[in-house]
Amino acid sequence: MLEPSVQLPVSARTGRFFVLAGVFVCAACGLVYELELVALASYLIGDSVTQASVVLSVMVFAMGIGSLLAKRLRRRASVWFGLVESALALVGGCSAMALYAAFAWTGDRGEVWADGSRFLLVAFSLAIGILIGAEVPLLMVLIQRIRRQDAGGAVADLFAADYVGALVGGLAFPFLLLPLFGQLTGALFTGAVNACAGGALVFGLFRRDLSVRGRWVLLTTNVLVLSLLASAAVLVDDFERAARRAVYGADVRVAVQTDVQEVVLTGGRRSTLGLFLDGRLRISGRDEKRYHRGLVAPAMRGPHARVLVLGGGDGLAAREILRHRGVRRLDVVELDAVVVDLARHDRALSELNGHAYRDPRVHVVNADAFRWLRSARARYDVVISDLPDPGITVSTKLYSQEFYGLATRVLARTGRLAVHAGPLVARPRTFWTVEATLRSTGLRTVPYRVGGRRSGFAAGPDRTAQSARAVRDWGFVLASRTGPVLLRAAGSEVVRAGAVAAERTRQPGLAPSTLVHPRYAN
Repeated sequence: MLEPSVQLPVSARTGRFFVLAGVFVCAACGLVYELELVALASYLIGDSVTQASVVLSVMVFAMGIGSLLAKRLRRRASVWFGLVESALALVGGCSAMALYAAFAWTGDRGEVWADGSRFLLVAFSLAIGILIGAEVPLLMVLIQRIRRQDAGGAVADLFAADYVGALVGGLAFPFLLLPLFGQLTGALFTGAVNACAGGALVFGLFRRDLSVRGRWVLLTTNVLVLSLLASAAVLVDDFERAARRAVYGADVRVAVQTDVQEVVLTGGRRSTLGLFLDGRLRISGRDEKRYHRGLVAPAMRGPHARVLVLGGGDGLAAREILRHRGVRRLDVVELDAVVVDLARHDRALSELNGHAYRDPRVHVVNADAFRWLRSARARYDVVISDLPDPGITVSTKLYSQEFYGLATRVLARTGRLAVHAGPLVARPRTFWTVEATLRSTGLRTVPYRVGGRRSGFAAGPDRTAQSARAVRDWGFVLASRTGPVLLRAAGSEVVRAGAVAAERTRQPGLAPSTLVHPRYAN
């Protein structure tokens, strides 16, 4: 073995181990930053596929730029590696707070927010990618200075540690950081770990490689970065409360991050109640009755002894169903148990849903609707699909040909299926894609529209809290296997008037949406 080319406080083998351990930790932190940006951008901007593509492609491109730039830093690899890690810790650790702040305080400016948020997302992806890309060339220099070996072997060792670290970071983000810390504190914690790992590696192994000035610069930078991250962590709760007030208003009563989504309740007995799921308004006490009666009432014309609600954990669709005599059993399949718990126990929400969950005919199943339908064996006279907007990427499978095929399987021979298909006026292509997808399963359909009131706070179910001063409008599709049954169900005045309005916007020739070829866009 060749003698080490730099004097170390430990043996060459131990020094090499510590460098690879540093690679492991830095790679884990780098992947957490990527996943944090994707998750937060999907929540704030929507369309997770697009946001993931933007973040990952820009970041990989930037890593190439960072690798090229690092060639100029190899002469003083130790100090530059320490500074790169400090910069990465600060930028990556604060990226989530910066994006959320922009969302909270500029979100009411409509397209200005949309354009600015995408610019900010690209800017952070570019900066983080450049800094991550600069790590490996500098670490390559450092590990070669500990023990000379062929370039291929050194690269293999570095990338092995890098990939294993990325695996750990990828698993730690959803299973450890998010449950324990949440998005903002999790990013700050990751930044602190990143700064400590970089500083410990340089000061622990390569301190004799640093000039006096280099030591002070690096030490001051690390202390400053850690101080900023610690200060942000101390203030993060106050920041979240202030940002939440800016987004939802001053009357936030409940704000909880569940395993599924962020749930926020605003208002109550003295002001209009609002239920937000991942920043999108699902329920407004101002005119939710228009929405739920428009969804439920037409489908209840005919036999309705057994009824199934997919989604609708707030209990409001259940309230409308229980108004009809002859209902013997009502099954509600809701993924998020916290929403059901609020609907049971929150005073304002339970009063709004008429205490529907106290009715012994109501049975709740906490499960994913798609998975539950795959194993369901019961038959229902009415199926109500009260699910999040199809324009939200995570919901596309619930508006697919396969999903409606499963829903059709649990329909009785004369059963009716009512589907919330998103706003018709704002997104007609999405609405008519839902209708085309239902028809592709062999169902006959009647599409219709229900108008809402103009609101100065939000634009209806599934619209973000910042889309203010928009006219509410809900699109529904009523479906059944047989025409006579469907005509009877569609005989209500609401459907007759809404069908005429919907037909004016028809977009023919649209292909159905499937699991492998989703056709919805936010």
